Amino acid sequence: MKYKLIENEIKYEGWQLSPHWIYKNFKIQGDAIVAFTGECEVKLSEMVDIEDVINNEPIYSKEMLSFITEQFNVDLTEGVFRQRLLICIIKEALEKRGIKVIRNGDDLFVEGKKLTVSIATKSLTSILIHTGINIDSEGAPVKACGLKNDLGISDIKEFANEIMENYSNELEDIIFASTKVRGV
Repeated sequence: MKYKLIENEIKYEGWQLSPHWIYKNFKIQGDAIVAFTGECEVKLSEMVDIEDVINNEPIYSKEMLSFITEQFNVDLTEGVFRQRLLICIIKEALEKRGIKVIRNGDDLFVEGKKLTVSIATKSLTSILIHTGINIDSEGAPVKACGLKNDLGISDIKEFANEIMENYSNELEDIIFASTKVRGV
């Protein structure tokens, strides 16, 4: 899987979770994950998570580290497994830094405060995942915490690259592991 840290800030508004957004904007074709920082504001009209729409829960973060991945030839259930894998890799990276993190499904919490948002969905050609990690929790509509202001992680680029590299390596290793066994 290819990965890239996008240097320019991008305001994540939900519409970016669309087929070939990575390819069209960054010329990365095939399975890929990109990371970028910027404000996050997902209005109900752009929400993919129907439960959030029903509960009238838009998403806002003054500054967020966003990951978008598009993966082909995968069904939605496997896409959700891959979303959870990404969340677990983020949890491991935080725990490696001495931060106690609780995972509840596809959400991460620190001291009861929400750190992440995440969704997996299916397009006609691929599965799409967005996972966002608050950098600055100020103004969030729920009790939230952020990487910089609450957890003391200042090198966001290094953190993002670590997550993408670990996710990419893990998926490649899973595929490799499936090729070395004898069927029974």
